[in-house]
Parts: sequence; C-alpha cells; structure tokens
Amino acid sequence: MDFSVRSTTKELLDREDIPFKDIEQNMKELEIINTFLGGHRISLAGLGKLMGNKKAITVCEIGCGGGDNLKAIERYCTKKNIPVQLIGIDINPNCITVAGSRFKDGNAQFHISDYRLVDFGDGKPDIVFSSLFCHHFSDKELVVQLQWMKQNCLVGFFINDLHRHPMAYYSIKWITQVFSKSYLVKNDAPLSVLRGFKRKELEKLLDGAELKNYWVKWKWAFRWLIIYRNKT
Repeated sequence: MDFSVRSTTKELLDREDIPFKDIEQNMKELEIINTFLGGHRISLAGLGKLMGNKKAITVCEIGCGGGDNLKAIERYCTKKNIPVQLIGIDINPNCITVAGSRFKDGNAQFHISDYRLVDFGDGKPDIVFSSLFCHHFSDKELVVQLQWMKQNCLVGFFINDLHRHPMAYYSIKWITQVFSKSYLVKNDAPLSVLRGFKRKELEKLLDGAELKNYWVKWKWAFRWLIIYRNKT
C-alpha cells in the first residue's frame, strides 16, 4: 500500500446509482464513527475557535451528507443558549433526505446542489465548514473549493478531514470489516484514508488558494483541523 501520494480511486458513495437504503445505512454508520472516533468533537472545536463571543451565528456545511455534524452543532448551541441558523448543502438528494429527517422541527434548511452553484447573496453565513468532504476532490478542485469557502463566509471557515497514515488505514479497515453492516462503509472508509492528506499537502493547497490567515492542527484520531479566519 502506497501512502506517499493521495489515491485517485473514487469512493462508491460518489456514484449516482446507490440505492437510498444503502445510503441511509451508510449515513447512520458515519454518525457512529464521527461520535466515537472524535469527528464531532473536532468540528465543535473548529466552531468554537471561529465563533468566539458571538451571541448568534449562522453555520453552513458543504457536503453535509446525513446531517449528523449539523445536529451535533445544534445540540452544542442549545446547551450554550446560542441561537443558530443551520444550512446544509449536498449534491446527493438521498443524503439530503436523511439529513432532513434529523431536523423534523425545521431548524435547518437544506439545498440539493453542487455547493459551487449556491448563491447566498447578502445572506452569507458566519461560518462555512466541511467534514470528510475535501478528500473526495482532486488537488485542483480543492483550490477552487477553498477559495469558494473564503468568499462565502463572514467570519471564517474550518475543515475536518483525514490524515493519510498506515495506522489510520489498517485500524479503520479492521473496525469496519468487523462491525459495519454497510458495504459502502467497508469499501469507502479505508479508501477515504488513502485519499486523505499529509500536513505539507494541506499547506500547499491553502497557499495555492492564496489563503494566509490559517492554521492546521493534527487531532485524534488521525484527523486534521484546518481553520481560516477572515481578517477584520
């Protein structure tokens, strides 16, 4: 297994012919992974860094999948008595269906769209973020994505994604083979690690997007938290 370069093999979830029931199972298991392997905790850390002392915020997730990250943010803000408006964007309508089912109270708005086609007009969110989304794209596409995130947030953006490392690969491969009931998770979880990043690769992408006011921090378990703040 070659960990020196990012894999270009596409994940099954990127296909357009996956049945809804299979995507639903995938989204359920991703929530478990995010909960128990620290994914939600990392996203909340990024949110907290950018939110500061704001009394109310609008947060948008691109590639929101089944909406579990947004639900974690909603719970966090409720505990802190912080009014929050949530926006989720995903190109897959089945993912949006799952996400919508988590917010039956209507406390989030969702868009079935390529994130690049969404125009916020004068209503840009305070914070834009993505979680386990960047690794689906090529380096060239990611430079465009980083620039879009910068241009469409008022305060800043954060990214929660994977560190390409042998221990991360073999650990998640074993865990999913033993415990997962989803062929999507069994295939895509280890593959997503191979599509993940080294620190220097992330810094090169951020520099290529002409972003200056950022920092990159390693987080357990084998994740990167990237935070960019607009200059004030």
